[in-house]
Amino acid sequence: MTTTRHKLFANANFRWLLGGGLLSMLGDQFTLIALPWLVLQLSGDALVLGTVLAVMGVPRAVFILVGGAIVDRYSPQRVLLLTKLINGALVGLLALLVWSATLQLWMVYGLALGIGLATAFSYPAGSSILPQALPAEALQAANGTLMALRQLSVLLGPALAGGLIMLLAEPGAQQHIKDARGLALAFGFDALSFVISAWTLAQVRLQAQARPGTGSVLAAIAEALRFCWRDVELRTLCLYFAAIGFFVGGPIQVALPVLAQTQLAGGAGSLGLLLAGHGAGALLGMALSGLFKGKRLGTLGGTVLAIDALAGLAFLPFGHIHATWQGLALLLPLGAMGGFVQVAVYSWMQQRIPPAMLGRAMSLFMFIFMGITPLAAAAAGAALQLLGLAALFSASGLALLLIVALGLACTPMRRIQDAQPA
Repeated sequence: MTTTRHKLFANANFRWLLGGGLLSMLGDQFTLIALPWLVLQLSGDALVLGTVLAVMGVPRAVFILVGGAIVDRYSPQRVLLLTKLINGALVGLLALLVWSATLQLWMVYGLALGIGLATAFSYPAGSSILPQALPAEALQAANGTLMALRQLSVLLGPALAGGLIMLLAEPGAQQHIKDARGLALAFGFDALSFVISAWTLAQVRLQAQARPGTGSVLAAIAEALRFCWRDVELRTLCLYFAAIGFFVGGPIQVALPVLAQTQLAGGAGSLGLLLAGHGAGALLGMALSGLFKGKRLGTLGGTVLAIDALAGLAFLPFGHIHATWQGLALLLPLGAMGGFVQVAVYSWMQQRIPPAMLGRAMSLFMFIFMGITPLAAAAAGAALQLLGLAALFSASGLALLLIVALGLACTPMRRIQDAQPA
């Protein structure tokens, strides 16, 4: 284990990706905090905030399959480098407009649209670059390290960004946008992180790979869809995680805030602690997955089923808790199990899928979750009205146990082994 990790950090490609990636991930968290705060300062309307986020999110989901096809055709490094420079320019412009007090709401919509379109290409590019930059045996350790750092940035970034905005606030100042200085610097830091990470990315040397022909993008997407459908184990995993995302992701998004509001004394503070606990658990699970590569309960698929069965049992009592520590006691292991599975499955896909197909296949996997997330949230909100909080969490846990049982009895899940390089 120590030798593998030593070899990983001795790899120049990994060091360049790690340094630039960590800075970029931290910068992303600054914008994720600053943008909603900016929109609320400009409009004071939660509906406007929702539409800005939709303008950013919907094009990302719609074009991510196109992004995957472009990545396969032109290489993940070239696409990711270009999108980093575009995002750096867009966020940098946003910082300048805020600083100069010339920003209007219509400009925010336009910049949000541009950022959403750019990330539709950067997501599949970022998920496809590791297999071409590192040897196959280093992938799981590399994924575990990078995902753990991403989770760490999720924990630290919002606190740092919020502190920066508050520190630079001018009490009593009559500004076009309240907290303008802190917001501008938060966006400026993200823009700088894009530029620096683009430079570090340019230092990476990828292995030469065959590229698809020059047919249409739609034909390339159709080819990827056929490939994923014909690969029975890959198709099984996609459908399995789509079901889990629907029945588990919705309650976490919708019912958890309601739980904090109605059953926990701390209110918003309790919600923050619960989310932080889940994130800390995910960070631990990702780190452990990278450290204990190949440690399985028989097979990879069997390990996933066993972990999800435990997660289903943890969901059953969730609606009956009345103290924050009880929620933390459940969410910490839930996050750890989810983080462990995420790294293992991600690494499996990167090795299972041929390099020339990787961008499109990974974009399809992301598209599934991006499409399911709003549907799951809407369904959970409707179910909450009909069932109540305790029954919704219990139903979610039972649904997860049923999905595991069906996966065990009716699919090849338990036979899925850790992949060999495609």
